Amino acid sequence: MTTIPQHVPTDIKHYINGEFVDSVSGETFEVLNPSTNEVYGKAASGDKADIDLAVAAATEAFYNGPWPSMAPRARARVLNKIADQVEAQDQALAEIETWDTGLPITQAKGQAQRAAENFRFFADLIVAQHDHAFKVPGRQINYVNRKPKGVAGLITPWNTPFMLESWKLAPAIASGCTVVLKPAEFTPASAQLWAKIFEEAGLPKGVFNLVNGFGETAGDSLVKHPDVPLISFTGESRTGQIIFGNCAEHLKGMSMELGGKSPAVVFADADLEKAIDSTLFGVFSLNGERCTAGSRIMVERSIYNEFVERYAARAKNIKVGDVFDPATEVGALVHPEHYDKVMSYLEIGKSEGRLLAGGGRPEGFGEEGNWVAPTVFADVKPDARVFQEEIFGPVVAITPFDTEDEALELANNTRYGLAAYIWTSNLERGHNFAQNVNAGMVWLNSHNVRDLRSPFGGVKASGLGQEGGYRSIDFYTDQQAVHVTLGDVHTRRFGADD
Repeated sequence: MTTIPQHVPTDIKHYINGEFVDSVSGETFEVLNPSTNEVYGKAASGDKADIDLAVAAATEAFYNGPWPSMAPRARARVLNKIADQVEAQDQALAEIETWDTGLPITQAKGQAQRAAENFRFFADLIVAQHDHAFKVPGRQINYVNRKPKGVAGLITPWNTPFMLESWKLAPAIASGCTVVLKPAEFTPASAQLWAKIFEEAGLPKGVFNLVNGFGETAGDSLVKHPDVPLISFTGESRTGQIIFGNCAEHLKGMSMELGGKSPAVVFADADLEKAIDSTLFGVFSLNGERCTAGSRIMVERSIYNEFVERYAARAKNIKVGDVFDPATEVGALVHPEHYDKVMSYLEIGKSEGRLLAGGGRPEGFGEEGNWVAPTVFADVKPDARVFQEEIFGPVVAITPFDTEDEALELANNTRYGLAAYIWTSNLERGHNFAQNVNAGMVWLNSHNVRDLRSPFGGVKASGLGQEGGYRSIDFYTDQQAVHVTLGDVHTRRFGADD
């Protein structure tokens, strides 16, 4: 077996009420290294019994522990200590994520800093936060009282897992909630870091709980648990539909960031060099396993041939290889199941478009590991499956357009609506196009560079609700309106004789 980096855990456990524990059933599942598909460790496989224990611990910590009632400044101090601990784990995290997910090491590095920034951001936000007050002089004052909702169920994906876990953990904990985290079963390793980080930062026992396992067992039990009033989920759209239905019985709060098939629209007046750089990065970084990938590129016909030729040449030059080599740009896909899915789309694409780069395993790679060459299909029709369906790999479909109206129709011609990217030097057109495209987030002359204060989420099949900034605080808290009388209340006296 390939040598395992020293920081990678091989015996992955649950973390419940401040203790690492095995499953009640004793069940485990195998964890694979994507570069070879060798089994390198085992993880505790949770089910209803483990979720029940985790929810009980989180419920006790919420109702009888100190965390929900602590002053914002006191919680913020703990959050900043968490950020310090996260940053100190940078090297360990990079090694774990690269080994466990197949991400190139240069893209795994910096994930700790991004995760730490999430905690610092919400530490600042809860201290500076203020709520509305409304006054009718001499008659009434009304104010909003925020209260944490309770135990938050957090279900996270396998692409950049640690950093995406921080997107949910930071606002949930900052708001005063307690949590049960269910990481993705493909990539459970890095979540183990949270337990020690939270302990050393002084987070009270029971505020954070972790249960590993599969969606059908651990995830399903968490979603259906009557003592978990809200669920935050990031994953694919079909799973989101199932969760939506299962939340209905208890009328749970839901926030779901789901799949995407995001358009990148390149007009003839765009800075072509920057557009090519950005659209290449947008679909091939993180191995193409990103929900906001601009995997459908629409190019104005007058520059289409030049764009396609230059784009394909660059794609052929992308370095695929050893995930620990700093020169590597695309690594191994996360798991054999996902690899098979992506490879099936490559075969579909060969009958739906003109193959200009990739189309299979890179040259020189044997049968081990989940390696896919960066793949470019051109002249793809709008109804093609590779144009319509989320592939979640290093695969892009490119098609021409003639008019702005046609470009908008192509951009909106999908069930998804997560992100969109627009490239033009005409800012009037850019702003108007952005308002008309059906996407929860739009980047104009940029790839995915996000301000943490802004909302994050999609429309249509790409999500339900939004998080980020105050919207996250809104999700994890109830907003109670308090009305105080300042004078006589003139009430009709029902039933009075006078």
